[in-house]
Amino acid sequence: MSHGSLGAAGRPLGTAGRLTPDGRRPPLASLKRRYAALAYEGLLLSAVVLLTGFLTLPATRATASGSLTLPPLPARVFTFCLVFAIAGLYFIWCWTGGRRTLPMKTWRMAVVGADGRVVEARAAVTRYVSAWIGPLIALITYEFLQPHNLGVHAAWWLALGYAWPAFDPERQFLHDRLAGTRLVIAPAPPLSGAPSPRPR
Repeated sequence: MSHGSLGAAGRPLGTAGRLTPDGRRPPLASLKRRYAALAYEGLLLSAVVLLTGFLTLPATRATASGSLTLPPLPARVFTFCLVFAIAGLYFIWCWTGGRRTLPMKTWRMAVVGADGRVVEARAAVTRYVSAWIGPLIALITYEFLQPHNLGVHAAWWLALGYAWPAFDPERQFLHDRLAGTRLVIAPAPPLSGAPSPRPR
């Protein structure tokens, strides 16, 4: 992977696929920067959800008054699985091979392993699935609380993975802790006017 692969900043990786050529672990991105990128990711994911909902709109049923109701359970499960799969393909592809999502590029961050190497597919899958722990608990809690008109309180579980830094010794998100990954500051790209090194 060290030959021909590109690092998070678009330049060749260092020795043995590390993000930094000198082999040192890159610094962890600040919590403020990670939350800002997370909000940006949420906007993009919302667009995916809206587009998927539009494509599956025929599955919704209208009442006699013309107002929309919740689609039947199979349709909701299908829509969720479709969103889960599309988002999974996007994030897992962007997190592996030294690639980055658009918000990560904007905030100059990269996902790496605990040793500073680029993330492999297994770790990326674990990271993605772990990010759904909070939403999954929220859905299960909602099913139990909704009959008692307390379903709104299930939303607190959505913040589980992102409130985790308050308890983590390294202020890591829960999905990074479980996947053994780190969200770090990516090396700055070389200046466009900088002279290229002479071949030896």
